[in-house]
Amino acid sequence: VVKQRMQMYNSPYHRVTDCVRAVWQNEGASAFYRSYTTQLTMNVPFQAIHFMTYEFLQEHFNPQRRYSPSSHVLSGACAGAVAAAATTPLDVCKTLLNTQESLALNSNITGHITGMASAFRTVYQVGGVTAYFRGVQARVIYQIPSTAIAWSVYEFFKYLITKRQQEWRASK
Repeated sequence: VVKQRMQMYNSPYHRVTDCVRAVWQNEGASAFYRSYTTQLTMNVPFQAIHFMTYEFLQEHFNPQRRYSPSSHVLSGACAGAVAAAATTPLDVCKTLLNTQESLALNSNITGHITGMASAFRTVYQVGGVTAYFRGVQARVIYQIPSTAIAWSVYEFFKYLITKRQQEWRASK
């Protein structure tokens, strides 16, 4: 909540403490957890899609499952891009829950967006189906290097540990 409100265009907050204090006073402690279920609902499919895509691509690019930095980077980047694109609607709803953006609030009957169902309805009312994919390019571009680096580091250390275990066993 705090990060996203500080990142908003024309955010009235200049310090984290100002934002925390204002949210606490105006909306209460529950505002900090408003998008908790949406966050979980977004992370579970993101990780599932991410891992399945990575494994699928490794089967294609690296069927022998050898240490191959280029295949790990490429598979990781593509997996992150696919997962990010597929879960963008959930991220849009999470961001709306966290920011309580004024245009969306004005279109909402209750004037307050609580819960994922309310966020999904409001996003659709404000912008239709295409609104669910606002920012998809930025989200994908952000995830590509992140997941490429993460997978290549993971595979590198897995390779090192496995190699060391094999050397240790061979020396016995």
